[in-house]
Amino acid sequence: MAIATNRMQSRQSVETNEPSMPLTDADVTAELAPAGLRFVERDRAAVRLPPQAANLAASCRYEDGRIDAPPHEVVNLDDPNMTHKINAGWSRLAAESGLWNEGREFLLEVDYSDTSHEPDLAWVCVQLLHEWDVAGSGAAALATHVPEFTALSIDERVLMRTTLWGNGTVSSLVIPSPATVSIIRNYADTMTRSSYYPPNIQQAARTWLYQA
Repeated sequence: MAIATNRMQSRQSVETNEPSMPLTDADVTAELAPAGLRFVERDRAAVRLPPQAANLAASCRYEDGRIDAPPHEVVNLDDPNMTHKINAGWSRLAAESGLWNEGREFLLEVDYSDTSHEPDLAWVCVQLLHEWDVAGSGAAALATHVPEFTALSIDERVLMRTTLWGNGTVSSLVIPSPATVSIIRNYADTMTRSSYYPPNIQQAARTWLYQA
């Protein structure tokens, strides 16, 4: 795939100190296609939950309304039916929580960077097609080895995270109304002052905090 070639070239560029090119919407479109996710557009909302803060979903508490997958949907990495089970658990939880709209559209976190050393996280609007395989697609936008990814409803009422746990299992969880969750808001506040983030990301986090 073209996307794999681009990522390989970017790694070579880092090793040789040569300038490399960030991913384009066309690259991301090609990467997500095998997962059954149709790229609609890169999200340009003026006020949006920072994806960096959204990744703290797995650190949120049950007091925050966190909803975890039931035990039978927690999948071991060595399970021969791993991808099927992850897909089934994610789909059930997404449908029940209201992740996607009537057109089966939602926001997905994607890394536009051409190198893993400096991630460029963004939300993209995608449509879940009738034939899909998110867990088994191998899309680098979702994860390199396991399908670990973050999704958000367009109205920002539902945050979902599919994650790899330290005990070698994978499962999905939901955080309703993430704009009200202190762990997420506190991290976004830290982003506004952290020199790790460039000014545009600091400002985006500040805007979301004050207007969400």
